[in-house]
Amino acid sequence: MKLTILGCYAATPRTFTNPTSQILDIKNRLFLIDCGEGTQVQLRKNKIKFSKINHVFISHLHGDHFFGLIGLISTFSLLGRNTDLHIHGPKGIKEIIMLQLRLSNSWTNYELFFHELESNESQIIYEDDKVVVKTIPLKHRVYTNGFLFQEKIGERKLNIEAVQGFKIDSCYFQNIKNGKDIILDSGQIIENHKLSFDPVPAKSYAFCSDTSYNESIIPIIENVDVLYHESTFLQSEESLAIKTLHSTAKEAATIALKANVKQLILGHYSTRYESIDLFKEEAQTIFPNVLLADDGKSFDL
Repeated sequence: MKLTILGCYAATPRTFTNPTSQILDIKNRLFLIDCGEGTQVQLRKNKIKFSKINHVFISHLHGDHFFGLIGLISTFSLLGRNTDLHIHGPKGIKEIIMLQLRLSNSWTNYELFFHELESNESQIIYEDDKVVVKTIPLKHRVYTNGFLFQEKIGERKLNIEAVQGFKIDSCYFQNIKNGKDIILDSGQIIENHKLSFDPVPAKSYAFCSDTSYNESIIPIIENVDVLYHESTFLQSEESLAIKTLHSTAKEAATIALKANVKQLILGHYSTRYESIDLFKEEAQTIFPNVLLADDGKSFDL
């Protein structure tokens, strides 16, 4: 599981910072999370293949989180895309995109599927054989969701020495990896744990942007490996955070602590501050394991 930050700053783009957009790579599946202006330029800068993006997750309909989407959709067409594209986002995202396509007479040459969200409860919105994605209902000025990405537990690992010691034919190897016991010709039952090792632990990643301080998300994100949580302001501007329904670095760290997450990544910084290091310093007074997102930065989770 690898996270690439394409943009992580609040409000308007600048020549050296970009609004929110991320790529999450889970076992060679690429998920685009939010799509602020400049996303496709950032994809090129970070050498990410456009053709591998089949699912886009939009947290909410504020421009710094989706204004890059129509451009990306149009570029996909120009590049001759022919595979389906699924867009998961708030109700209204389909109307916006289809209006832009219709008025510009720019229809896609691939299937475009919209999965619009309205529920205020956490729900599964995507699942395949490798990963499950759930919404994380957030509190902001418009309907907003974060997203929880959870790997499914993989196959068990063969203990080669053990299977050779019991002279087990290779035709049974897949059954062993699936967790099954093996019955020898003699009738002896060999328990699976003697023939295999536990699979690599499944990882989880929670994306939470934009939101006011919201303890109701804690049961959803509890014990995740990595939490990305917005930290638009420092505690000195708490009044602005309350007014705009954003969070401070201290509040993000408090959520991380109470949810017992392993790692916190901060992002969605207001550009009023001279250095993003201030966010890390403030958060670490509450929660020690803090990393700073920055444009073009990657994290191996």
